[in-house]
Parts: sequence; structure tokens; C-alpha cells
Amino acid sequence: MTEIARQNNGQAPVQPIKAATNRLNLTKQDYRGSPSTLCKGCGHDAITASIITACYELSIDPKQIIKLSGIGCSSKTPNYFMNQSFGFNGTHGRCAALATGAGLANHTLKPIGVSGDGDSASIGLGNFAHMMRRNLNITYIIENNGVYGLTKGQFSATADQGTRTRRGVPNPWQAMDLGSLAIISGATFVARSFSGDRKQLTPLIKAALNHRGAAILDVLSPCVIFNDHEGSTKSLRHIRDNREPVNTIDFIPSYEQIETDYDEGETIHIPMHSGVVTLHKLKDHDPTDRIRAMTVLEEANQQHKFLTGLIYINPGQPDLAEVENLTDTPLARLEEAQLRPSAEALESINASLMR
Repeated sequence: MTEIARQNNGQAPVQPIKAATNRLNLTKQDYRGSPSTLCKGCGHDAITASIITACYELSIDPKQIIKLSGIGCSSKTPNYFMNQSFGFNGTHGRCAALATGAGLANHTLKPIGVSGDGDSASIGLGNFAHMMRRNLNITYIIENNGVYGLTKGQFSATADQGTRTRRGVPNPWQAMDLGSLAIISGATFVARSFSGDRKQLTPLIKAALNHRGAAILDVLSPCVIFNDHEGSTKSLRHIRDNREPVNTIDFIPSYEQIETDYDEGETIHIPMHSGVVTLHKLKDHDPTDRIRAMTVLEEANQQHKFLTGLIYINPGQPDLAEVENLTDTPLARLEEAQLRPSAEALESINASLMR
């Protein structure tokens, strides 16, 4: 009898269960980050869990991801997933500007920007709009709770008109709809989801990660401290009661066989860069129709509903790197001699400007 068997009262030792791995031989643990310091029950942590699951199941190499954020509760999120990835936590409202710079410097990396409704819809609105107009290749997740959680719950630009603070003060201003703004500004993938619905959110993140262009995910994420009370339209109960999905979604990577288990209704397959989005229509909605996408959002707003699902997609639009005709070798990896034009080249450029 071995020493190990003796220590287990004569029983053979229990073999440890080996953790499941993906196509890169990585476990789900390899996609986690530091422990969260957010409030217990915060919807942002549920979004983090969906990001981890999506990246693990897609077998994304963490070293090919760059994580970007600004300031706010939402901007802490990149610290909680993929410790092996590059990351930059910038100043308030500058997540989109950072992402644009990173995307131009190295277009072979995939940026994941995590922002908030204050970070994107208020101080960072200009940068956010131009990032979409340029169709930067990015997955940009907005953790939308309608308040400034770090500064004690003031209304943000996405707080609905008439919604009330915990002290009963009503919001006099009309809310900005980030889905409509994204479509108008030029984003080529626009979706909305709810942090508490991982069955919908995870495949939407998968599809966004495989979209080449500006993929905007407006995720309703209740603040359990400052905006989860009666009178708030961003509370957990209110969102659950007023959510209206336009479709259910699966994302099938190119290395998997396309299958669907839907029996009724219309199913749409949308080819993407490295896979296929499969949509089952719950409403009469074509996500490739830009005008219809804006219409259904406005109709939902008039009915005080939160429309969720894939709202708009245009997979054929060239992204920023293609439009700017960037070199195959990222700018960040070019040698100085390749970046510095010769005297003759500069003289030719100057001469052309004098014409």
C-alpha cells in the first residue's frame, strides 16, 4: 500500500478534476482578472462575467486584446477580466479617444472599451461620436445605469425624464438614447442588452468581438446603491418589467457547424468576419435596415420600453484601418527609418502643396 493510500484510510487517492480548456488550451480562469471591488450585486460584475465567458468560448488570445476605459464605476471593469491583456485606464470621457489612438497604432489588436453613460454620453460625447463616425474596429461596452455612482448618484445624460432620485427629486431633462446616437453617428453594430440576461448578453458580446468596425453595446446595468429604488426607470425591477427583445441571438464561430434549434418564426443568418450571427426574429425587425432600426428605437421610447437585442448591423462597411490604408505591419512596430521620410520625399510633398 502506498503512503498516499495509507493517508486516505486505505482508499486510492482521488484524482483531481482537470479544468476544461478551449482551443488555445486555456481555462476559463485564464480569462479572469482581479477580484471586483464594486458593490455587492452591481450589474457591472455580471457584464464582466459575460465578457469572460464570451472570450473563453471564442478562444480569443488575451494578448491580442487591449482593454481601455475612462473614469467611473464602469471604468474599473477592465481590471476584472483578462489579466494577461494590455490595458489603459485613462481620464474621464477619453475612452473613445484612447481606443482610436491604440487602434491606429496597432490595428492587429482588438480593443475592448468599457465605458459608462456619464463617460460616453456627457464629457466624452464628442470623442464617442467621432469614434463611431470613423468606424474604429472596437467592441465598446457602455455600462448604463443613469447615474454617477462614484459621486453619489447625480443624474447622467441617459436618465429618463421624470425618473426620481432616492430623495424623490425628478429629472427634468430628456434622456439621450445611446442606441439611436450610435446608429446616427455611424456605428456598424448596435445592440442593447441587460446585465441580468447573460443568455442574451454573452452571444451579443461574441458577435461584437467578431465584427470588424465600431460595435456598440448599450447594456442596462442597475446601480444597486443609487438607482435601484421605486421611481427609477433604471432599477432592476423596472428594466425587467419593461424589457422588450426584438430577437434572440446565437453567434457561431467559423470553426463550428451552423445549427439552430428555433422551430417557429423567421431565422436570419448574417455572415461576419469570422463567423455567423443567427437571429430569430421576435418582432418585425430587420437589423440590416438602418432606418427601421432607428424607428423601432423611437417607437420603444414612446412606449417607455427598453428594446434589447441586435438592433442594427452593417458588416460590409470598411473600418478605420482600411479607410486609412494602414500598412500590414502596425505603425507601433515600424522602425524609425520606415517612419521618417527622406529629404527627397519631403521636398516632393512640399512641392505638391504649392500647386
